[in-house]
Amino acid sequence: MIPVIGYKGAKVAVLGLGRSGLATAKALRAGGAEPLLWDDSAEARAAAEAEGLSLTDLTRNAAFEGVAALITSPGIPHLYPHAHPVIARALELGVPVDNDIGLFFQSWARPEWDNFETPPRAVAVTGSNGKSTTTALIHHILQAAGKPSQMAGNIGKGVLSIDPPEDGEVVVLELSSYQTELARALTPDVAVFTNLSPDHLDRHNGPGGYFAAKRRLFAEGGPDRAVIGVDEIEGRFLAGQMAQGPSDDRVIRISSGQKLEGFGWSVFARKGFLAEWRKGKQVASIDLRSIKGLPGAHNHQNACAAYAATRALGLAPKLIEEALHSFAGLPHRSQLVGEKAGVRFINDSKATNVDSAAKALQAFPKIRWIAGGMGKEGGIAALAPHLGSVVKAYLIGHSAPDFALQLGQTPYEICETMERATARAAEDAQVGEVVLLAPAAASFDQYPNFEKRGEDFTARVAALLA
Repeated sequence: MIPVIGYKGAKVAVLGLGRSGLATAKALRAGGAEPLLWDDSAEARAAAEAEGLSLTDLTRNAAFEGVAALITSPGIPHLYPHAHPVIARALELGVPVDNDIGLFFQSWARPEWDNFETPPRAVAVTGSNGKSTTTALIHHILQAAGKPSQMAGNIGKGVLSIDPPEDGEVVVLELSSYQTELARALTPDVAVFTNLSPDHLDRHNGPGGYFAAKRRLFAEGGPDRAVIGVDEIEGRFLAGQMAQGPSDDRVIRISSGQKLEGFGWSVFARKGFLAEWRKGKQVASIDLRSIKGLPGAHNHQNACAAYAATRALGLAPKLIEEALHSFAGLPHRSQLVGEKAGVRFINDSKATNVDSAAKALQAFPKIRWIAGGMGKEGGIAALAPHLGSVVKAYLIGHSAPDFALQLGQTPYEICETMERATARAAEDAQVGEVVLLAPAAASFDQYPNFEKRGEDFTARVAALLA
């Protein structure tokens, strides 16, 4: 646990008692503060009381008397589309509003660091797609290289639940726009921006607000090194803002598909090969094509980001290359879950929108595609340019009939259930083909979340291959 500093003897309100909220309450108490806890859910309140935490109804008019700050969980709106009433009341009274990320950066440096040979460092990863894989890959590379490392944030533990870092340790954080937008302190040593595509637009009042939330990690965080994906205009804009000029190697530009040779430091992947360039010269190259845990151009971008971040931390290219080969991938993200008779089965249940599904469809040449669920606005019409690799689609869930109408000349079968879709795709698949679950839809019509959907697919595959 990271005890929160700066609030000893003070009352601090905590809104939202999920994983991050409970961890925040305990870290505040460990730092000598008096946490005042509330959640709109009676179930969450009961869970907090079961852990020995006391509650305070923050919806009462007098609830903020003597309160030094309000700490809110990331999922609770504080501005758009409208502020939660408790947060709105805090803002009216001038009570500072923060989140656990802000408390972490405010509190994680400790006096004992003065005796460390190498002070601990923090790497923070944000972006629209690839955050989790990039974060896990950085953590994996560090561990494979024998470097102490912890992983937290949107993946792994809550940030305040980690152990106090030891000498030379690196803490790798995955941060969403919800977290970067509100944190009052943001001071990573290395910050990573993977890419940007439309997401959470209601929460940020449009794409400009969404990008602004991501940008705060860099503009206000002031990292020593900034690793920035420049395949979209927003990334190029951000790199231009952070760098003094193209030769400024404090900014490491990354790309999947573009050559980036005219900069002080760049890492890019083209035709399956990662290349590192510094000051006009290529200094390293890695063949990514045989790395099973990182298939497709989108994962090659993740590899570039992780490579650049760990190079910024001082790791040698050979060490990084060895670690890339031992990375198994994350569950539900281009995860290889089975292989038999020349047919691979890939679980990409996390592909809940057309953008992430498009990346999955571009990763393999011949695909038996399992798609469907609770479709989003526009369905899968935007995937038309990426259907050339699809041998046949097997459609499930609520949106199966709608998706069928948007497939054009692509053969399809409406299967309704995961059990039938997996069985039919496996029965039809030929040597060299991939059975790919990339739903391009939410899971809520048949499953509580994308993880349960992916677990069902994995279980069906295991049964078929047994």
